[in-house]
Amino acid sequence: MRSDGPAPDAASASAPVAAASPRPLVACLCAAWCGTCRDYRATFDAAAKAFPDHDFEWIDIEDESALFDHIELDLDIETFPTVAVVHGGEMRFFGPVLPQAGALARIVEASRQARQAMAVDAQEAKALAQRLRGRRRTK
Repeated sequence: MRSDGPAPDAASASAPVAAASPRPLVACLCAAWCGTCRDYRATFDAAAKAFPDHDFEWIDIEDESALFDHIELDLDIETFPTVAVVHGGEMRFFGPVLPQAGALARIVEASRQARQAMAVDAQEAKALAQRLRGRRRTK
């Protein structure tokens, strides 16, 4: 798990998802000032150990706001913690989660079994999924 490093530039943000790890990505979108997020960090880290076949990333949305530039999804981050689950180039889950271990585990398991991406603007969701994946390649 990593939480440091620069946000991707335009070139890496538009790079194909195929170049990224084929492992599913679970990203927690949080803010340093959020007490709930700070408390949730240990739960998120434990989930990373429970799902070793997934990549887990802790992303401060204020420090890495460039990830969300020009993304106009109807997926606003209004509540923390917010989790994104990406399989390949598909966004399988995006939304706030209860800060409990069981809630995240159920989301990760459900995303494994999902046969399709979320019902959102496919192009915008794919762009965000690529940026989240591209973030790993730039570190």
